[in-house]
Amino acid sequence: MVFLGWKGTRILILILILVGAYLLLKFNPPLDVGTIAFTEDHKSVIVGVGNRGFGDVKILEVTVNNEENPLETKIQVSDSLQGFILLEDFTREEAQEYHFTNIADVVIKQERHLLLILKKLDEGTVTEDDEIYGISIIHTGEIANVHLEYSHFGMEI
Repeated sequence: MVFLGWKGTRILILILILVGAYLLLKFNPPLDVGTIAFTEDHKSVIVGVGNRGFGDVKILEVTVNNEENPLETKIQVSDSLQGFILLEDFTREEAQEYHFTNIADVVIKQERHLLLILKKLDEGTVTEDDEIYGISIIHTGEIANVHLEYSHFGMEI
């Protein structure tokens, strides 16, 4: 039997805690995907996302289909009362009423779990402070799949 001593035991416990935290984050992803809407020709899609994690989430990259870069990608940050708008062109006049922002400029705040916000909406307790996030994607061809790469606690997921 090998005795590690107090110093060795502390290091072993620290390693176990770090590995456990890593596995928890890796196998329990914080990104919450909810609303998915698309145009008739499937060239424009909006994906509602939330954050059920313990820290902020940052979207790093959005690709479609077989890792293709979409024509345009924006994120809508909206209060739950306003909702989202699905457009085929971000320059249209209707887009001005909604907050289309570059994905790199937005951090999805913690505790923005979509199911909790929908529950508050059903109960009538939702407020303008209950932000929702929608990733709007426009592509030249039909969008069959959307792939999101994001970071949480410095880990790329």
